Amino acid sequence: MPLRTGAQHLLDALLVNDAHVAYGVPGESYLGLLDAIYETEGRFRFIVCRQEAGAANMAEAHGKMTGRPGICMVTRGPGATQASVGVHTAWQDSTPMILLIGQVSRKMRDREAFQEIDYRAFFQSQAKWVAEINDPARVPEFMARAFATAMNGRPGPVVLSLPEDMLTEKAEAPAIRFVEPANASIAPQDIRCLEQMLSQSKRPFVIYGGTKWDQQTADFAREFVEANDLPVSCSFRSKDHYDNTAANYAGDLGVSPSSKLVDRIQNSDLLIVSGARLGEMTTSGYSILRPPVLEGQCLVHIHSGPEELGRVYQPDLAINATAPAAARALSQVRVSSRAWKGQAAEANAEYRDFAKPVAVKSGVNLSEVFSWLSDNLPVDAIVTNGAGNYAAWLHRFYRHRRCRTQLGPTSGAMGYGVPAAVAAKICNPETTVVSINGDGCFLMCGQELATAVQYGANAVFIVCDNSAYGTIRMHQERHYPGRVSGTWLKNPDFVAYAESFGVKGIRVSKTEDFPAAFQAAQECGKPALLHLLCDVEEIAPGRTISDIRPT
Repeated sequence: MPLRTGAQHLLDALLVNDAHVAYGVPGESYLGLLDAIYETEGRFRFIVCRQEAGAANMAEAHGKMTGRPGICMVTRGPGATQASVGVHTAWQDSTPMILLIGQVSRKMRDREAFQEIDYRAFFQSQAKWVAEINDPARVPEFMARAFATAMNGRPGPVVLSLPEDMLTEKAEAPAIRFVEPANASIAPQDIRCLEQMLSQSKRPFVIYGGTKWDQQTADFAREFVEANDLPVSCSFRSKDHYDNTAANYAGDLGVSPSSKLVDRIQNSDLLIVSGARLGEMTTSGYSILRPPVLEGQCLVHIHSGPEELGRVYQPDLAINATAPAAARALSQVRVSSRAWKGQAAEANAEYRDFAKPVAVKSGVNLSEVFSWLSDNLPVDAIVTNGAGNYAAWLHRFYRHRRCRTQLGPTSGAMGYGVPAAVAAKICNPETTVVSINGDGCFLMCGQELATAVQYGANAVFIVCDNSAYGTIRMHQERHYPGRVSGTWLKNPDFVAYAESFGVKGIRVSKTEDFPAAFQAAQECGKPALLHLLCDVEEIAPGRTISDIRPT
């Protein structure tokens, strides 16, 4: 058992688990850990971010892309509280993540020392496990549990507090092994039951979503759908789980879904839901599917977290299985589809009609922009976004064709799109990465353009500028028409802002100028920002501010 400092034991545990990158902001509370990183001689990269929210969002995005915990390192007090937004997103998005927080020294505890916080109390409602490591000899034990907890069942974030004197104290401790997550599989009797339910159905429908998906899982999932000629949808911000250009695809569930898609789901007699939690956004506030028991519908719910099965909806068949295991097992299912022949084609035709660009009277037409990107980006291009009405245009008009090409927060957190794109480009330097942002959303983490430049993360950042917090303005007009309060924005010159970081800035005021501007951004050899001038009147696809005001 080697005699090592707590920090060295921690780095050993990270490296043996193929965690070679951490995102963070340095702090004096974990100088010992930073020094241990220096000793790795380049085997471990510490990505220096400009604010802890950005760092935590990068770590969360890393977890989404890799299926292994993204690592974030922050200092005590303000550093930890600012990182909490990324922890909350990892919780709601079921993303594996480990947040490492420098803490006051052990002899200072419980005196309200400088920046001291009880992290168990602070994070207990938004993390799977919160703990403090007070003995350097137990660092490997805690880290092994952290990796297992973050990945097992329903994935999520783990928070570990690291007293600064513990990090520099030496102790003997055994090395840990690579941590493999446990994978629950479908029992043969559950497959037989599902086959029987499907054979008795007249209007079946499939919904895919959740985490632990990769391209092989998506391929197996598609095989099940196509072999049985089933219509399929994806849950909120899980569009990349199924090829949006495939003949059985019916669209995604989220903000303002197609009314025809909603009708089709409500009129189905069998719902097969794999991976998705069926949360508030996917079910439009639990209105598309009313809990706890679906009237006139059978529900098969497959999820990796047993606590999710029956949590909101009572399924007729509950199956505890990971998405990869479920997809592989279901790919072998074959049931006669004569009873619902043609329904998948009808659903797909409705989706394709819904995804056609719409006209706008002023400003850049985002439906045309995202349709163009869909037609011209490589199939493996990664598209990121935060939260805001601009994202409704993106989700409706952009078509994902490969798994792990969509990075968006189901938590609805603003400020996600920029740091997620930086992490995506750092993890996949040869892949095209495009970050979509509203003007309000962008400035919540826009300073991470500096991180993009520092590490050569040459993504294209798009800012859709309508000088408003658009989503809140939309709700405001619906409930308090004409009484605009707190939603107007006075924005900077986004092109000048971008160029001040060393980012190429291009302003786009006409829809027809976008293709050339995007090509210039891709060819400039550094990060680029496209500033799109939009009109708040065009508040949502096919709807204007004037339309939504009650008459």
